[in-house]
Amino acid sequence: MASRLPAVFLTAWASVAPAAELAGTAEAGGLPLANLVVAAQALDEAGRVKAAPPPAAMALDQKSREFIPHVLAVRSGTPVYFPNSDAIKHHVYSFSPAKRFEIKLYSGVPPEPVVFGQPGIVALGCNIHDWMLGYVYVSDADYLAVSDNDGRWSLDLPNGRYRLTFWHPDAAEQPADQVVTLPSAELRVSLELKMRFQTGKPPASLQNQGYGDGF
Repeated sequence: MASRLPAVFLTAWASVAPAAELAGTAEAGGLPLANLVVAAQALDEAGRVKAAPPPAAMALDQKSREFIPHVLAVRSGTPVYFPNSDAIKHHVYSFSPAKRFEIKLYSGVPPEPVVFGQPGIVALGCNIHDWMLGYVYVSDADYLAVSDNDGRWSLDLPNGRYRLTFWHPDAAEQPADQVVTLPSAELRVSLELKMRFQTGKPPASLQNQGYGDGF
């Protein structure tokens, strides 16, 4: 039977520092919430011009039978390597429409990366370890950030207008996009989180944050 954690609420706030840094914290039930994706799409030419190009490559590791990080946010077209830092073999796969792929039983670093060419949510699994779950958030947005274990996130943005999109893997519904103009004082976003732990193990986003294996 799937476990259920009572619904909790997340509030994200952001303020603008003098250096055009949009920064904030994410909390759920009074605790820091990791793995909140914040995507900013520039609506002005200045913001688009100053956006950095997609990185040459990124990595999503496997350590202690977990995907690290639990959520990786990348720009469309980014190649991602899937190193295996465990002493055992993993078998990574995804059936998500945005990117279907499979890396069969392997150790070390695969010689070729996986290129995530279209936007969407790519859920990752391991054929050997059922509880392993991770996500690649692929976006055409100009700027991306993911909240850390302290719930903190930040984006370096030139002044201008942006459409902000928020996403969390454990959200029952994702909040509506918001359009903000920088410099700006503050914004707030609330969304409801509902968790169903199919393996009886809390997701990585809530581990070590007050939610134990008893849920």
